[in-house]
Amino acid sequence: MTGMTSSTRPLLNRRLAEFGTTIFAEMSALAVQTGAINLGQGFPDTDGPEEVREAAVRALRDGRGNQYPPGPGVPELRTAIAAHQERRYGLSYDPDTEVLVTAGATEAIAAALLALLEPGDEVIAFEPYYDSYAACIAMAGGTRVPVTLRPHVDEGAGFRLDLDELRAAVTDRTRLLLINTPHNPTGTVLTREELTAIAELAVERDLLVVTDEVYEHLVFDEAEHLPLATFPGMRDRTVTIGSAGKTFSFTGWKVGWITAAPALVSAARSAKQFLTYVSSGPFQYAVAEALALPDSYFTAFREDMLAKRDLLAAGLADAGFKVFRPAGTYFITTDIRPLGTVLSEGGDGFAFCRALPERAGVVAIPNAVFYDHREAGAPFVRFAFCKQTAVLEEAAERLRKAFTR
Repeated sequence: MTGMTSSTRPLLNRRLAEFGTTIFAEMSALAVQTGAINLGQGFPDTDGPEEVREAAVRALRDGRGNQYPPGPGVPELRTAIAAHQERRYGLSYDPDTEVLVTAGATEAIAAALLALLEPGDEVIAFEPYYDSYAACIAMAGGTRVPVTLRPHVDEGAGFRLDLDELRAAVTDRTRLLLINTPHNPTGTVLTREELTAIAELAVERDLLVVTDEVYEHLVFDEAEHLPLATFPGMRDRTVTIGSAGKTFSFTGWKVGWITAAPALVSAARSAKQFLTYVSSGPFQYAVAEALALPDSYFTAFREDMLAKRDLLAAGLADAGFKVFRPAGTYFITTDIRPLGTVLSEGGDGFAFCRALPERAGVVAIPNAVFYDHREAGAPFVRFAFCKQTAVLEEAAERLRKAFTR
């Protein structure tokens, strides 16, 4: 190959060698090839509020954001983010020094970890975890230390954190806790008691915390979203990450944010400016308006997703899956082993998901991709319910027919 080095050294940086094409790309390709309903990747199949979309059009036409927006984000959005945190949670942030707009939550995670970690620092994350966590820790040269969420002893009650296991995972090399609540993919919402224990541990061991709260408005039943930054001693050591994509169903706009103490925001911005620099100019103005929508929007959004959760959960249970009813997010984790079919024997979620489009005409994601301890996640499979009701009804019917013959 002309111009290529003759060295045998691999082209890909060794820190990223374990990360190939994502499972989402593979499963989405399978959905296209087979015509299956894609309940794998977590994006809505309808747009969010019309008035928010029109706000973006208005910004484009008015020439707001068509050129580089300010590095920290447009003032209107930073003010709206601060107002949202104050109104919802009683958290007061200075829009000028304590808010940073990012290219989605994924960039917020990357910027925070690149800024706050040195090579060799240990990061504790709850597995299963969103796949970018592992990659971002690796790019920063950190060492990930997984603490495994496990199914609750109560049948179908979801996954729980073992606080003793968390405490035991902290060492003198631990720099940071990476928390996600509501939790993707299990749907776990950390309780007040759990968050209190996490906060006490962080203060006691002088740890930084990055907390991914992008599903903050999607909590169901008796669950309550409680930002970790509201707990004693946590405001000045916590980087809180939010996102417009999940709350307003405009995932393609890629508008996320960080709220934190000035020193933490400054550190994250130092990394962020060399990633995207800035992004999503006109959409930032639209999201500023979205965050000011009345409470009725957020209530209706949650109730719609709750109905969809229950619809898909019933269909999965009827088909024979063990269903872990999520307390938050728009994902349902299931255990395939009770199906009792050749497809589910051995609890191999990868094989199951690769065969499912042909067997049932539905695409899902094997949870094992979100684990370091692959065997702990092997039998679990995730379905997304952020789809139109008719699509979920059809998917449920296909699964029933496939597994209840």
